[in-house]
Amino acid sequence: MARTTPHDPQASRLAALAGLLADETRASFCLALLDGRAWTAGELARGAGVAPSTASEHLGKLVAGGLLTEERQGRHRYLRLAGRQVAQLVEELAAHAGPGPQAPARSLRAASVGNALARGRTCYDHLAGRLGIRITEAMTERGLLRQDTGFALTEDGLEWFGALGRPLDASARRPLARGCLDWTERRPHLAGAAGAALCRHALEAGWCERFGTGRAVRATPGGLRALEELLGIAPSTIDAP
Repeated sequence: MARTTPHDPQASRLAALAGLLADETRASFCLALLDGRAWTAGELARGAGVAPSTASEHLGKLVAGGLLTEERQGRHRYLRLAGRQVAQLVEELAAHAGPGPQAPARSLRAASVGNALARGRTCYDHLAGRLGIRITEAMTERGLLRQDTGFALTEDGLEWFGALGRPLDASARRPLARGCLDWTERRPHLAGAAGAALCRHALEAGWCERFGTGRAVRATPGGLRALEELLGIAPSTIDAP
């Protein structure tokens, strides 16, 4: 009689999680929510190009599976990613999936959106795309960040955040610095508490601004000046391919 392998409950949970992201519509919802904001079911449906009833079914599965959380306000149903760990999972899976063959954009708008996300975007609560990569590189070049043994802020880096008015708590449970593989640049950008603090400062100080309905961000003229003064980043390198 053949011996059966004991059932591993973890395998079932992993398969169920993979199944949630195996649908293109559900995957597009999770990618859209990487901007860290709450979206209505209707907004997500329009963004994915599906009927509201179809979106509702998929969103219910994502909520039940623990990837999304929902909040109802009146007639509206707001959804967001369930937390930083979910955002990290989605972004890293997208990076491992790779850009794939460069298919021609189906419209001028699609091409513009793709280019905007590649230039700069939020990855849940930190900066990604070419903007995030250039900031990460500049911080490393200036000795504020180390990448040789994993991501770690140096003493100079901690002082730099303090001078920026964003002191970091080294005793907090969240890692100060973590590398997040960028799915468009194929290199790591700064995440963790430091990445979140920098993104928050960039938006609140007017260094960057959101535009469109997605998670694209762009550096403002004042932001380009600040990044050049503080980190030596030439404005042309942010827009260069």
